[in-house]
Amino acid sequence: MLSLGNGGSLPVLAFVVSSGYLPVMKHVRIADLKSHLSAYLRHVRGGRTLTVLDRHTPIAQIVPCGEQNALLSVRAPLPGAPKLHQVPLPPPLKLETDIVSLLLQERESEP
Repeated sequence: MLSLGNGGSLPVLAFVVSSGYLPVMKHVRIADLKSHLSAYLRHVRGGRTLTVLDRHTPIAQIVPCGEQNALLSVRAPLPGAPKLHQVPLPPPLKLETDIVSLLLQERESEP
């Protein structure tokens, strides 16, 4: 506990989160996010992380994109590459086992 000048006290973690110099992560409920998506995306564009809550449970984070930490890079197709609908599908797999019987075996073995 951290003593305050007015005779009260505060848990140390609450003091650090509310008065530290680092920005505090913003939480938003799904309904609010849907209603004010553009405003929340402006916060993310400004560099803040947004935690999405389903009731009071965190379910997702919206984080700013950064080129240095991007996990996925999107590029244009190579010149002369066929359109997606023109790419032929691979032939079906030829299996010697009946898939349905494997599924039934797995379901029967579950507790």
